Amino acid sequence: MMSCFLIFSLLLASSASFAFASDPSPLQDFCVADPNSPVLVNGVVCKDPKLVQADDFLFRGLNLMRNTSNDVGSNVTAVTVAQLPGLNTFGISMARIDFAPMGINPPHTHPRATEILTVIEGRILVGFVTSNPENRLITRVLEKGDVFVFPEGLIHFQKNLGHGYALALAALSSQNPGVITIANAVFGSNADIPADVLAKAFQTNINVVYQIQSKF
Repeated sequence: MMSCFLIFSLLLASSASFAFASDPSPLQDFCVADPNSPVLVNGVVCKDPKLVQADDFLFRGLNLMRNTSNDVGSNVTAVTVAQLPGLNTFGISMARIDFAPMGINPPHTHPRATEILTVIEGRILVGFVTSNPENRLITRVLEKGDVFVFPEGLIHFQKNLGHGYALALAALSSQNPGVITIANAVFGSNADIPADVLAKAFQTNINVVYQIQSKF
């Protein structure tokens, strides 16, 4: 009798752990973001459902090529909850990435999302780096129609290998995935990370750090 009770208890505990292993189900049809609310929460509060309009669920213009005349030769058009309020609480977002010839989407991370990338046009080198201590580079050249996934939080990048423009679409597993561009964060923070800290971290001269910081 005792052994049966023990088995039942283990099964109950096991099922309970599975029940809490994923995001909770929505308790209503939608929760359109209300950016004007004075209430601060971990996310965005809901607009009054009676005030919701079709435009809250609409984003236009993802078909338009963006200007890539910048230092890195790429432009990202994000469609997160900030641009599409109807995404609030749904845990998804997307982006269009335009690349100039030989342009890059520089090393960056999404602290709150896994990214899945589809190449629409062009030939793109992609890669991500595993966490410490291995710091292993996983990389591949993608052709039109190829799909590649970047695990949540890991540093990754893309580079257009062609002499023409390239295009990719990304889907992300968060309504607000966040972006940390590594070079900008390390050398362009406000205020600056102390140069002696960066010099020691990168095993370089402090004047080199000052020179790089001046570019950001």
